[in-house]
Amino acid sequence: MKLRSANWWNDPSNPGMTALYLERFLNYGLTPGELQSGRPVIGIAQSANDLAPCNRAHLQTVTRLCDGVRDAGGVPFVFPMHPLQESVRRPTAALDRNLAYLGLVEVLHGYPLDGVIFTTGCDKTTPAALMAAATTDLPALIFNGGPMLNSYLDGELAGAGTIIWEARRRLGAGEIDEKKFMDLLAASSPSAGHCNVMGTALSMNCLAEAMGMALPGSASIPAPYRERGQMAHAAGKRIVEMVRENLKPSQVITRTALLNAIRVNTALGGSTNCPPHLLAIARHAGVALEIKDWESAGYDLPLLVNLQPAGRHLGEDFHRAGGLPTVMRELLRHGLLDGEAFTITGQSIAANVTDAPAPDGEIIRTVESPLRTQAGFLVLSGNLFEAALIKTSVISADFRRRYLSKPGDEDAFECKAVVFDGPEDYHARLNDPALAMDADTMLVIRGTGTLGFPGSGEVVNMQPPDALLRAGIKELPTLGDGRQSGTSASPSILNASPEAYAGGGLARLRTGDRVRVDLKTRRVDALVLEAEWTTRDTSAFATPPPNATPWQQLYRNHVGQLHTGACLDFACEYRAVCATVPRHNH
Repeated sequence: MKLRSANWWNDPSNPGMTALYLERFLNYGLTPGELQSGRPVIGIAQSANDLAPCNRAHLQTVTRLCDGVRDAGGVPFVFPMHPLQESVRRPTAALDRNLAYLGLVEVLHGYPLDGVIFTTGCDKTTPAALMAAATTDLPALIFNGGPMLNSYLDGELAGAGTIIWEARRRLGAGEIDEKKFMDLLAASSPSAGHCNVMGTALSMNCLAEAMGMALPGSASIPAPYRERGQMAHAAGKRIVEMVRENLKPSQVITRTALLNAIRVNTALGGSTNCPPHLLAIARHAGVALEIKDWESAGYDLPLLVNLQPAGRHLGEDFHRAGGLPTVMRELLRHGLLDGEAFTITGQSIAANVTDAPAPDGEIIRTVESPLRTQAGFLVLSGNLFEAALIKTSVISADFRRRYLSKPGDEDAFECKAVVFDGPEDYHARLNDPALAMDADTMLVIRGTGTLGFPGSGEVVNMQPPDALLRAGIKELPTLGDGRQSGTSASPSILNASPEAYAGGGLARLRTGDRVRVDLKTRRVDALVLEAEWTTRDTSAFATPPPNATPWQQLYRNHVGQLHTGACLDFACEYRAVCATVPRHNH
Protein backbone atom coordinates (compact mmCIF):
# COMPACT_ATOMS: atom_id res chain seq x y z
CA MET A 1 0.00 0.00 0.00
CA LYS A 2 1.38 3.38 -0.99
CA LEU A 3 1.23 5.81 1.88
CA ARG A 4 -0.32 9.21 1.37
CA SER A 5 2.80 10.89 2.75
CA ALA A 6 4.88 9.35 -0.05
CA ASN A 7 3.23 11.82 -2.46
CA TRP A 8 5.29 14.48 -0.71
CA TRP A 9 8.46 12.75 0.39
CA ASN A 10 9.07 9.85 -1.94
CA ASP A 11 7.75 10.51 -5.45
CA PRO A 12 10.27 9.20 -8.04
CA SER A 13 8.26 10.81 -10.84
CA ASN A 14 8.99 14.27 -9.46
CA PRO A 15 12.35 14.33 -7.67
CA GLY A 16 12.50 18.13 -7.72
CA MET A 17 9.34 18.54 -5.66
CA THR A 18 10.27 15.60 -3.43
CA ALA A 19 13.51 17.37 -2.57
CA LEU A 20 11.70 20.63 -1.91
CA TYR A 21 9.23 19.00 0.49
CA LEU A 22 11.95 17.01 2.20
CA GLU A 23 14.80 19.42 2.77
CA ARG A 24 13.32 21.75 5.39
CA PHE A 25 12.38 18.84 7.64
CA LEU A 26 16.04 17.96 7.88
CA ASN A 27 16.89 21.20 9.67
CA TYR A 28 16.03 19.84 13.09
CA GLY A 29 17.63 16.44 12.73
CA LEU A 30 15.24 14.21 10.82
CA THR A 31 16.84 12.06 8.15
CA PRO A 32 15.74 11.27 4.59
CA GLY A 33 15.72 7.62 5.59
CA GLU A 34 13.02 8.18 8.20
CA LEU A 35 10.75 10.04 5.81
CA GLN A 36 11.35 7.89 2.73
CA SER A 37 11.35 4.43 4.32
CA GLY A 38 7.64 3.73 4.01
CA ARG A 39 6.99 4.34 7.68
CA PRO A 40 3.51 5.78 8.40
CA VAL A 41 3.60 9.47 9.24
CA ILE A 42 1.26 10.19 12.14
CA GLY A 43 -0.07 13.61 13.01
CA ILE A 44 -0.77 14.32 16.66
CA ALA A 45 -3.23 17.19 17.06
CA GLN A 46 -2.03 18.82 20.26
CA SER A 47 -4.86 20.51 22.16
CA ALA A 48 -2.69 21.34 25.20
CA ASN A 49 -1.67 24.93 25.74
CA ASP A 50 -1.63 27.48 28.53
CA LEU A 51 -5.05 28.85 27.47
CA ALA A 52 -6.66 25.42 27.85
CA PRO A 53 -5.86 24.16 31.38
CA CYS A 54 -8.32 21.26 31.06
CA ASN A 55 -6.17 19.86 28.24
CA ARG A 56 -2.77 20.73 29.64
CA ALA A 57 -2.11 17.14 30.72
CA HIS A 58 -1.36 16.43 27.07
CA LEU A 59 1.92 18.31 27.47
CA GLN A 60 2.98 15.05 29.14
CA THR A 61 0.88 12.47 27.28
CA VAL A 62 2.18 13.61 23.90
CA THR A 63 5.60 12.14 24.74
CA ARG A 64 4.09 8.70 25.30
CA LEU A 65 1.93 9.02 22.19
CA CYS A 66 5.08 9.70 20.17
CA ASP A 67 6.87 6.79 21.86
CA GLY A 68 4.06 4.46 20.86
CA VAL A 69 4.08 5.71 17.27
CA ARG A 70 7.83 5.16 16.96
CA ASP A 71 7.77 1.78 18.68
CA ALA A 72 5.21 0.64 16.11
CA GLY A 73 7.36 1.86 13.25
CA GLY A 74 5.76 5.22 12.56
CA VAL A 75 7.04 8.79 12.52
CA PRO A 76 5.14 11.25 14.76
CA PHE A 77 4.53 14.91 13.95
CA VAL A 78 2.90 17.08 16.60
CA PHE A 79 0.91 20.10 15.45
CA PRO A 80 -1.24 22.62 17.37
CA MET A 81 -5.01 22.68 17.63
CA HIS A 82 -6.99 25.87 18.12
CA PRO A 83 -7.47 26.42 21.89
CA LEU A 84 -10.90 25.48 23.24
CA GLN A 85 -11.39 26.22 26.93
CA GLU A 86 -15.02 26.24 27.99
CA SER A 87 -14.58 28.15 31.23
CA VAL A 88 -12.71 31.19 29.90
CA ARG A 89 -13.37 31.74 26.16
CA ARG A 90 -15.69 34.71 25.66
CA PRO A 91 -18.38 34.96 24.47
CA THR A 92 -18.40 31.12 24.38
CA ALA A 93 -16.13 28.25 23.35
CA ALA A 94 -19.02 26.90 21.27
CA LEU A 95 -18.21 29.64 18.78
CA ASP A 96 -14.84 27.99 18.17
CA ARG A 97 -15.85 24.34 17.79
CA ASN A 98 -16.39 24.87 14.08
CA LEU A 99 -13.26 27.01 13.78
CA ALA A 100 -11.13 24.27 15.35
CA TYR A 101 -12.78 21.77 13.03
CA LEU A 102 -11.88 23.83 9.96
CA GLY A 103 -8.28 24.18 11.13
CA LEU A 104 -7.94 20.44 11.66
CA VAL A 105 -9.38 19.65 8.24
CA GLU A 106 -6.98 22.02 6.51
CA VAL A 107 -3.93 20.61 8.32
CA LEU A 108 -4.87 17.02 7.61
CA HIS A 109 -5.69 17.74 3.97
CA GLY A 110 -2.66 19.85 3.18
CA TYR A 111 0.20 18.09 4.95
CA PRO A 112 1.93 14.70 4.46
CA LEU A 113 0.05 12.72 7.10
CA ASP A 114 -1.14 9.12 6.93
CA GLY A 115 -3.09 9.01 10.18
CA VAL A 116 -3.89 11.20 13.16
CA ILE A 117 -4.33 11.08 16.92
CA PHE A 118 -6.61 13.80 18.24
CA THR A 119 -5.77 14.77 21.82
CA THR A 120 -8.99 15.84 23.50
CA GLY A 121 -10.27 16.90 26.89
CA CYS A 122 -12.41 20.00 27.39
CA ASP A 123 -15.90 20.00 25.95
CA LYS A 124 -15.53 21.17 22.35
CA THR A 125 -12.20 19.50 21.54
CA THR A 126 -13.78 16.06 21.15
CA PRO A 127 -16.60 16.97 18.74
CA ALA A 128 -14.29 19.23 16.71
CA ALA A 129 -11.90 16.30 16.35
CA LEU A 130 -14.60 13.78 15.45
CA MET A 131 -16.08 16.18 12.90
CA ALA A 132 -12.64 16.55 11.32
CA ALA A 133 -12.14 12.79 11.37
CA ALA A 134 -15.43 12.36 9.54
CA THR A 135 -14.61 14.96 6.89
CA THR A 136 -11.02 13.85 6.18
CA ASP A 137 -11.50 10.07 6.64
CA LEU A 138 -7.85 9.51 7.47
CA PRO A 139 -7.16 6.71 9.97
CA ALA A 140 -7.85 8.47 13.25
CA LEU A 141 -8.47 7.92 16.93
CA ILE A 142 -9.42 10.02 19.93
CA PHE A 143 -7.12 10.17 22.94
CA ASN A 144 -8.55 11.96 25.97
CA GLY A 145 -6.44 13.66 28.64
CA GLY A 146 -8.69 12.39 31.42
CA PRO A 147 -10.65 13.94 34.30
CA MET A 148 -9.20 15.53 37.41
CA LEU A 149 -8.83 13.56 40.61
CA ASN A 150 -11.75 13.59 43.03
CA SER A 151 -12.18 16.96 44.72
CA TYR A 152 -13.33 17.57 48.26
CA LEU A 153 -14.24 20.40 50.59
CA ASP A 154 -14.74 19.79 54.30
CA GLY A 155 -14.73 16.07 53.65
CA GLU A 156 -17.50 16.20 51.05
CA LEU A 157 -17.22 15.62 47.32
CA ALA A 158 -17.12 18.91 45.45
CA GLY A 159 -17.40 18.22 41.74
CA ALA A 160 -15.72 20.57 39.29
CA GLY A 161 -18.27 22.76 37.57
CA THR A 162 -21.22 21.33 39.48
CA ILE A 163 -20.05 23.00 42.70
CA ILE A 164 -20.04 26.37 40.92
CA TRP A 165 -23.80 26.32 40.49
CA GLU A 166 -24.34 25.13 44.05
CA ALA A 167 -21.94 27.80 45.37
CA ARG A 168 -23.82 30.50 43.47
CA ARG A 169 -27.08 29.30 44.96
CA ARG A 170 -25.66 29.29 48.49
CA LEU A 171 -24.21 32.77 48.03
CA GLY A 172 -27.53 34.11 46.71
CA ALA A 173 -29.38 32.52 49.62
CA GLY A 174 -27.00 34.13 52.09
CA GLU A 175 -25.77 30.75 53.36
CA ILE A 176 -22.09 31.52 52.66
CA ASP A 177 -19.93 34.60 52.25
CA GLU A 178 -17.65 35.44 49.33
CA LYS A 179 -14.61 33.79 50.95
CA LYS A 180 -16.45 30.49 51.35
CA PHE A 181 -17.70 30.89 47.80
CA MET A 182 -14.14 31.11 46.50
CA ASP A 183 -13.05 28.22 48.73
CA LEU A 184 -15.72 26.02 47.15
CA LEU A 185 -14.57 26.88 43.66
CA ALA A 186 -10.87 26.42 44.41
CA ALA A 187 -11.47 23.04 46.04
CA SER A 188 -13.07 21.68 42.90
CA SER A 189 -9.85 21.77 40.82
CA PRO A 190 -7.36 19.50 42.63
CA SER A 191 -5.19 18.30 39.73
CA ALA A 192 -4.56 18.32 36.01
CA GLY A 193 -7.47 17.15 33.90
CA HIS A 194 -10.93 18.17 32.77
CA CYS A 195 -14.11 18.25 34.89
CA ASN A 196 -14.42 15.25 37.20
CA VAL A 197 -18.21 15.14 36.92
CA MET A 198 -20.30 13.76 34.06
CA GLY A 199 -20.24 17.13 32.33
CA THR A 200 -19.73 17.63 28.63
CA ALA A 201 -16.02 16.79 28.70
CA LEU A 202 -16.33 13.35 30.29
CA SER A 203 -19.62 12.70 28.48
CA MET A 204 -18.19 13.41 25.02
CA ASN A 205 -15.01 11.45 25.64
CA CYS A 206 -17.10 8.51 26.84
CA LEU A 207 -19.26 8.80 23.73
CA ALA A 208 -16.16 8.81 21.52
CA GLU A 209 -15.24 5.51 23.15
CA ALA A 210 -18.82 4.24 22.95
CA MET A 211 -19.00 4.87 19.21
CA GLY A 212 -15.71 3.02 18.75
CA MET A 213 -13.35 5.94 18.02
CA ALA A 214 -11.21 5.61 21.17
CA LEU A 215 -9.46 2.67 22.80
CA PRO A 216 -11.60 0.73 25.29
CA GLY A 217 -11.24 2.03 28.83
CA SER A 218 -9.45 5.21 27.81
CA ALA A 219 -12.19 7.78 28.52
CA SER A 220 -12.26 7.73 32.32
CA ILE A 221 -8.61 7.30 33.34
CA PRO A 222 -7.81 10.32 35.56
CA ALA A 223 -5.20 12.61 34.08
CA PRO A 224 -2.53 12.04 36.80
CA TYR A 225 -2.79 8.23 36.80
CA ARG A 226 0.07 6.19 35.37
CA GLU A 227 -2.48 4.32 33.26
CA ARG A 228 -3.03 7.53 31.28
CA GLY A 229 0.57 7.43 30.02
CA GLN A 230 0.35 3.71 29.38
CA MET A 231 -2.85 4.18 27.37
CA ALA A 232 -1.12 6.96 25.40
CA HIS A 233 1.60 4.53 24.39
CA ALA A 234 -1.03 2.00 23.31
CA ALA A 235 -2.85 4.66 21.29
CA GLY A 236 0.39 5.62 19.53
CA LYS A 237 0.99 2.02 18.54
CA ARG A 238 -2.58 1.45 17.46
CA ILE A 239 -2.78 4.38 15.05
CA VAL A 240 0.22 3.02 13.12
CA GLU A 241 -1.50 -0.34 12.88
CA MET A 242 -4.68 1.38 11.70
CA VAL A 243 -2.80 3.06 8.86
CA ARG A 244 -1.43 -0.30 7.76
CA GLU A 245 -4.93 -1.80 8.01
CA ASN A 246 -6.42 1.20 6.18
CA LEU A 247 -9.01 1.41 8.97
CA LYS A 248 -10.86 4.69 8.55
CA PRO A 249 -13.50 6.67 10.49
CA SER A 250 -16.11 5.94 7.81
CA GLN A 251 -15.97 2.28 8.88
CA VAL A 252 -16.65 3.22 12.50
CA ILE A 253 -18.87 6.32 12.55
CA THR A 254 -22.11 4.69 11.43
CA ARG A 255 -25.71 5.14 12.43
CA THR A 256 -25.40 2.03 14.59
CA ALA A 257 -22.41 3.51 16.40
CA LEU A 258 -24.13 6.84 16.97
CA LEU A 259 -27.30 5.20 18.29
CA ASN A 260 -25.10 3.21 20.67
CA ALA A 261 -23.59 6.49 21.83
CA ILE A 262 -27.05 7.97 22.46
CA ARG A 263 -28.01 4.95 24.57
CA VAL A 264 -24.76 5.12 26.52
CA ASN A 265 -25.33 8.81 27.18
CA THR A 266 -28.56 7.95 28.98
CA ALA A 267 -26.86 5.33 31.14
CA LEU A 268 -24.15 7.86 32.02
CA GLY A 269 -26.48 10.75 32.80
CA GLY A 270 -24.55 12.58 30.10
CA SER A 271 -24.61 16.21 29.05
CA THR A 272 -27.33 18.04 27.11
CA ASN A 273 -24.51 19.40 24.94
CA CYS A 274 -23.97 15.96 23.45
CA PRO A 275 -26.97 16.05 21.08
CA PRO A 276 -25.79 18.99 18.95
CA HIS A 277 -22.28 17.52 18.88
CA LEU A 278 -23.38 14.06 17.78
CA LEU A 279 -25.71 15.57 15.20
CA ALA A 280 -22.77 17.57 13.84
CA ILE A 281 -20.54 14.48 13.70
CA ALA A 282 -23.29 12.57 11.90
CA ARG A 283 -23.82 15.32 9.34
CA HIS A 284 -20.11 15.55 8.55
CA ALA A 285 -19.98 11.76 8.24
CA GLY A 286 -23.03 11.67 5.97
CA VAL A 287 -24.93 9.52 8.48
CA ALA A 288 -28.68 9.93 8.99
CA LEU A 289 -29.37 11.17 12.53
CA GLU A 290 -31.88 13.68 13.85
CA ILE A 291 -32.75 15.25 17.15
CA LYS A 292 -35.77 12.95 17.64
CA ASP A 293 -33.40 9.96 17.73
CA TRP A 294 -32.27 11.17 21.13
CA GLU A 295 -35.68 10.37 22.54
CA SER A 296 -36.62 7.36 20.41
CA ALA A 297 -33.27 5.62 20.97
CA GLY A 298 -32.31 6.94 24.38
CA TYR A 299 -35.23 7.92 26.59
CA ASP A 300 -36.40 4.48 27.73
CA LEU A 301 -32.98 3.40 29.00
CA PRO A 302 -31.97 3.48 32.67
CA LEU A 303 -29.48 5.72 34.46
CA LEU A 304 -26.68 3.44 35.70
CA VAL A 305 -23.82 5.79 36.62
CA ASN A 306 -23.99 7.52 39.98
CA LEU A 307 -21.93 10.59 39.09
CA GLN A 308 -22.62 14.26 39.64
CA PRO A 309 -24.63 16.15 38.46
CA ALA A 310 -27.27 13.39 38.16
CA GLY A 311 -25.75 11.37 41.02
CA ARG A 312 -23.32 11.64 43.93
CA HIS A 313 -19.83 10.42 42.97
CA LEU A 314 -17.00 11.73 40.76
CA GLY A 315 -14.85 10.62 37.85
CA GLU A 316 -12.09 8.90 39.80
CA ASP A 317 -14.71 6.67 41.41
CA PHE A 318 -16.18 5.91 37.99
CA HIS A 319 -12.81 4.79 36.66
CA ARG A 320 -12.11 2.56 39.67
CA ALA A 321 -15.54 0.96 39.29
CA GLY A 322 -14.72 -0.13 35.74
CA GLY A 323 -15.50 2.98 33.70
CA LEU A 324 -17.29 2.86 30.41
CA PRO A 325 -16.49 -0.80 29.55
CA THR A 326 -18.45 -1.92 32.63
CA VAL A 327 -21.41 0.27 31.65
CA MET A 328 -21.39 -1.01 28.07
CA ARG A 329 -21.05 -4.64 29.11
CA GLU A 330 -24.04 -4.25 31.41
CA LEU A 331 -26.11 -2.65 28.63
CA LEU A 332 -25.06 -5.39 26.22
CA ARG A 333 -26.03 -8.06 28.75
CA HIS A 334 -29.60 -6.77 28.48
CA GLY A 335 -29.61 -6.25 24.72
CA LEU A 336 -29.61 -2.47 25.02
CA LEU A 337 -26.68 -1.89 22.64
CA ASP A 338 -25.74 -3.26 19.24
CA GLY A 339 -22.67 -5.31 20.07
CA GLU A 340 -21.67 -5.80 16.42
CA ALA A 341 -20.67 -2.17 15.88
CA PHE A 342 -17.12 -2.00 14.50
CA THR A 343 -14.39 -0.03 16.32
CA ILE A 344 -10.86 1.26 15.89
CA THR A 345 -9.52 -1.86 17.60
CA GLY A 346 -10.58 -3.80 14.52
CA GLN A 347 -13.06 -5.67 16.70
CA SER A 348 -16.67 -5.17 17.71
CA ILE A 349 -17.96 -3.27 20.70
CA ALA A 350 -18.96 -6.56 22.32
CA ALA A 351 -15.48 -8.05 21.89
CA ASN A 352 -13.88 -4.93 23.35
CA VAL A 353 -15.74 -5.14 26.68
CA THR A 354 -15.90 -8.90 27.22
CA ASP A 355 -13.51 -8.77 30.18
CA ALA A 356 -14.94 -5.63 31.84
CA PRO A 357 -15.75 -6.05 35.54
CA ALA A 358 -19.34 -6.33 36.70
CA PRO A 359 -21.09 -3.26 38.16
CA ASP A 360 -20.24 -2.58 41.79
CA GLY A 361 -23.86 -1.65 42.54
CA GLU A 362 -23.08 1.81 43.95
CA ILE A 363 -21.11 3.85 41.44
CA ILE A 364 -22.22 1.76 38.47
CA ARG A 365 -25.62 0.17 38.93
CA THR A 366 -27.12 -2.86 37.23
CA VAL A 367 -29.99 -2.55 34.78
CA GLU A 368 -32.16 -4.37 37.35
CA SER A 369 -31.37 -1.76 40.01
CA PRO A 370 -30.77 1.60 38.28
CA LEU A 371 -30.78 5.06 39.77
CA ARG A 372 -33.71 5.85 37.45
CA THR A 373 -35.68 4.17 34.72
CA GLN A 374 -36.55 6.11 31.54
CA ALA A 375 -33.65 8.48 32.18
CA GLY A 376 -32.96 9.87 28.73
CA PHE A 377 -33.74 13.19 27.08
CA LEU A 378 -37.22 14.19 25.98
CA VAL A 379 -37.51 16.13 22.74
CA LEU A 380 -40.14 18.84 23.06
CA SER A 381 -41.89 21.09 20.56
CA GLY A 382 -44.66 23.69 20.51
CA ASN A 383 -45.37 27.25 19.48
CA LEU A 384 -42.16 28.50 21.10
CA PHE A 385 -39.78 26.26 19.12
CA GLU A 386 -39.61 23.26 16.82
CA ALA A 387 -37.29 21.29 19.09
CA ALA A 388 -35.84 21.54 22.57
CA LEU A 389 -34.51 19.11 25.16
CA ILE A 390 -35.09 18.33 28.79
CA LYS A 391 -32.71 16.06 30.72
CA THR A 392 -35.01 13.88 32.80
CA SER A 393 -32.24 12.33 34.90
CA VAL A 394 -31.70 15.62 36.77
CA ILE A 395 -35.35 16.29 37.62
CA SER A 396 -35.12 16.43 41.41
CA ALA A 397 -37.71 15.08 43.80
CA ASP A 398 -38.48 18.64 44.92
CA PHE A 399 -38.96 19.87 41.34
CA ARG A 400 -41.19 16.91 40.53
CA ARG A 401 -43.27 17.46 43.67
CA ARG A 402 -43.82 21.16 42.97
CA TYR A 403 -44.32 21.09 39.20
CA LEU A 404 -45.00 17.61 37.87
CA SER A 405 -47.29 15.98 40.44
CA LYS A 406 -50.64 17.74 40.12
CA PRO A 407 -53.38 15.10 40.52
CA GLY A 408 -55.02 14.46 37.20
CA ASP A 409 -52.37 16.45 35.31
CA GLU A 410 -49.16 14.68 36.21
CA ASP A 411 -45.95 15.47 34.31
CA ALA A 412 -47.32 18.86 33.31
CA PHE A 413 -47.51 22.38 34.72
CA GLU A 414 -48.38 25.96 33.83
CA CYS A 415 -46.58 29.06 35.03
CA LYS A 416 -45.93 32.73 34.33
CA ALA A 417 -43.02 33.59 32.06
CA VAL A 418 -40.45 36.20 33.01
CA VAL A 419 -38.42 36.88 29.88
CA PHE A 420 -34.81 38.03 29.79
CA ASP A 421 -33.02 39.17 26.64
CA GLY A 422 -29.65 37.59 27.28
CA PRO A 423 -27.60 36.94 30.42
CA GLU A 424 -26.79 40.60 31.00
CA ASP A 425 -30.51 41.38 31.27
CA TYR A 426 -30.99 38.38 33.56
CA HIS A 427 -28.25 39.42 35.97
CA ALA A 428 -29.37 43.06 35.94
CA ARG A 429 -33.04 42.38 36.69
CA LEU A 430 -33.13 39.04 38.50
CA ASN A 431 -33.71 40.64 41.89
CA ASP A 432 -36.01 43.41 40.65
CA PRO A 433 -39.07 43.28 42.97
CA ALA A 434 -41.24 44.73 40.19
CA LEU A 435 -41.07 41.35 38.42
CA ALA A 436 -42.99 39.83 41.33
CA MET A 437 -41.41 36.42 40.87
CA ASP A 438 -42.67 33.50 42.92
CA ALA A 439 -42.75 29.70 42.71
CA ASP A 440 -45.22 30.05 39.81
CA THR A 441 -42.54 31.68 37.62
CA MET A 442 -40.68 30.29 34.63
CA LEU A 443 -37.38 32.01 33.85
CA VAL A 444 -36.95 32.40 30.09
CA ILE A 445 -33.81 33.57 28.32
CA ARG A 446 -33.57 34.30 24.60
CA GLY A 447 -31.15 35.77 22.11
CA THR A 448 -28.58 33.20 23.24
CA GLY A 449 -28.47 30.73 20.34
CA THR A 450 -25.96 30.23 17.57
CA LEU A 451 -26.85 33.55 15.91
CA GLY A 452 -27.77 35.63 18.91
CA PHE A 453 -24.92 34.96 21.30
CA PRO A 454 -23.16 34.04 18.90
CA GLY A 455 -22.22 30.39 19.24
CA SER A 456 -24.96 29.54 21.80
CA GLY A 457 -24.18 30.48 25.39
CA GLU A 458 -24.30 28.21 28.43
CA VAL A 459 -26.79 30.44 30.21
CA VAL A 460 -30.13 28.62 30.52
CA ASN A 461 -29.51 27.15 34.00
CA MET A 462 -30.70 30.34 35.74
CA GLN A 463 -31.13 30.33 39.49
CA PRO A 464 -34.12 31.97 41.24
CA PRO A 465 -33.90 35.48 42.72
CA ASP A 466 -32.23 35.75 46.10
CA ALA A 467 -35.52 36.21 47.94
CA LEU A 468 -36.83 32.87 46.69
CA LEU A 469 -33.53 31.14 47.48
CA ARG A 470 -33.75 32.42 51.04
CA ALA A 471 -37.31 31.07 51.18
CA GLY A 472 -36.03 27.60 50.29
CA ILE A 473 -36.98 27.54 46.61
CA LYS A 474 -33.79 26.25 45.04
CA GLU A 475 -34.92 26.01 41.42
CA LEU A 476 -37.53 27.37 39.06
CA PRO A 477 -38.50 26.09 35.62
CA THR A 478 -36.10 27.55 33.06
CA LEU A 479 -36.27 27.72 29.29
CA GLY A 480 -34.01 29.19 26.63
CA ASP A 481 -32.59 29.11 23.12
CA GLY A 482 -29.07 28.69 24.46
CA ARG A 483 -27.39 25.80 26.22
CA GLN A 484 -26.22 25.10 29.74
CA SER A 485 -23.12 23.56 31.22
CA GLY A 486 -23.13 19.79 31.28
CA THR A 487 -22.05 20.09 34.90
CA SER A 488 -25.40 21.67 35.85
CA ALA A 489 -28.19 19.72 37.52
CA SER A 490 -30.88 22.14 36.33
CA PRO A 491 -33.80 20.41 34.53
CA SER A 492 -33.96 23.21 31.98
CA ILE A 493 -35.81 23.18 28.69
CA LEU A 494 -32.93 24.19 26.50
CA ASN A 495 -31.32 24.18 23.05
CA ALA A 496 -34.64 25.61 21.84
CA SER A 497 -34.54 25.81 18.06
CA PRO A 498 -35.04 27.80 16.00
CA GLU A 499 -33.78 30.54 18.28
CA ALA A 500 -35.39 33.96 18.60
CA TYR A 501 -33.01 35.44 16.01
CA ALA A 502 -33.90 32.67 13.54
CA GLY A 503 -37.65 33.16 13.63
CA GLY A 504 -38.37 31.03 16.69
CA GLY A 505 -41.47 31.57 18.79
CA LEU A 506 -39.45 32.81 21.77
CA ALA A 507 -39.24 36.15 19.94
CA ARG A 508 -43.03 36.50 20.48
CA LEU A 509 -43.06 35.61 24.18
CA ARG A 510 -43.72 38.40 26.68
CA THR A 511 -43.26 38.61 30.44
CA GLY A 512 -46.57 37.70 32.04
CA ASP A 513 -47.60 35.15 29.40
CA ARG A 514 -48.69 31.80 30.74
CA VAL A 515 -46.67 28.82 29.47
CA ARG A 516 -47.78 25.20 29.63
CA VAL A 517 -45.25 22.38 29.74
CA ASP A 518 -46.63 18.88 29.15
CA LEU A 519 -44.03 16.13 29.21
CA LYS A 520 -46.67 13.52 28.37
CA THR A 521 -47.44 15.12 25.01
CA ARG A 522 -43.91 16.55 24.61
CA ARG A 523 -45.37 20.04 24.19
CA VAL A 524 -44.35 23.48 25.43
CA ASP A 525 -46.73 26.28 24.45
CA ALA A 526 -47.38 29.90 25.27
CA LEU A 527 -51.08 30.11 26.21
CA VAL A 528 -51.81 33.08 23.98
CA LEU A 529 -54.66 33.36 21.51
CA GLU A 530 -53.48 32.51 18.00
CA ALA A 531 -54.74 35.79 16.56
CA GLU A 532 -52.63 37.76 18.99
CA TRP A 533 -49.65 35.39 18.87
CA THR A 534 -49.16 35.58 15.12
CA THR A 535 -49.34 39.37 15.02
CA ARG A 536 -46.89 40.13 17.83
CA ASP A 537 -43.96 42.33 16.89
CA THR A 538 -40.69 40.40 16.48
CA SER A 539 -38.70 43.16 14.77
CA ALA A 540 -36.25 43.34 17.69
CA PHE A 541 -34.98 39.94 16.56
CA ALA A 542 -34.82 40.64 12.84
CA THR A 543 -31.05 41.16 12.86
CA PRO A 544 -28.51 39.61 15.25
CA PRO A 545 -26.26 41.91 17.30
CA PRO A 546 -23.18 43.37 15.57
CA ASN A 547 -20.24 41.07 14.89
CA ALA A 548 -17.18 41.73 17.02
CA THR A 549 -14.66 39.84 14.86
CA PRO A 550 -14.29 38.59 11.28
CA TRP A 551 -14.83 35.03 12.47
CA GLN A 552 -18.14 35.95 14.10
CA GLN A 553 -19.33 37.31 10.77
CA LEU A 554 -18.29 34.18 8.87
CA TYR A 555 -19.81 31.99 11.58
CA ARG A 556 -23.17 33.77 11.62
CA ASN A 557 -23.34 33.78 7.83
CA HIS A 558 -23.11 29.99 7.64
CA VAL A 559 -24.09 28.39 10.95
CA GLY A 560 -27.21 26.30 11.46
CA GLN A 561 -29.34 25.80 14.55
CA LEU A 562 -28.72 23.60 17.57
CA HIS A 563 -31.30 20.97 16.59
CA THR A 564 -29.34 20.29 13.38
CA GLY A 565 -25.89 20.31 15.03
CA ALA A 566 -24.93 24.01 14.83
CA CYS A 567 -22.73 23.18 11.84
CA LEU A 568 -21.33 25.37 9.14
CA ASP A 569 -23.91 23.98 6.77
CA PHE A 570 -21.81 24.22 3.61
CA ALA A 571 -19.01 22.19 5.24
CA CYS A 572 -21.28 19.18 5.69
CA GLU A 573 -21.11 18.53 1.94
CA TYR A 574 -17.40 17.63 2.06
CA ARG A 575 -16.49 13.95 2.44
CA ALA A 576 -13.20 12.04 2.49
CA VAL A 577 -11.22 15.12 1.49
CA CYS A 578 -7.91 13.34 2.09
CA ALA A 579 -8.70 10.73 -0.57
CA THR A 580 -7.21 13.15 -3.09
CA VAL A 581 -3.78 14.74 -2.81
CA PRO A 582 -3.60 18.53 -3.18
CA ARG A 583 -1.76 20.06 -6.14
CA HIS A 584 1.93 20.95 -5.74
CA ASN A 585 2.78 24.22 -4.07
CA HIS A 586 5.57 25.30 -6.41
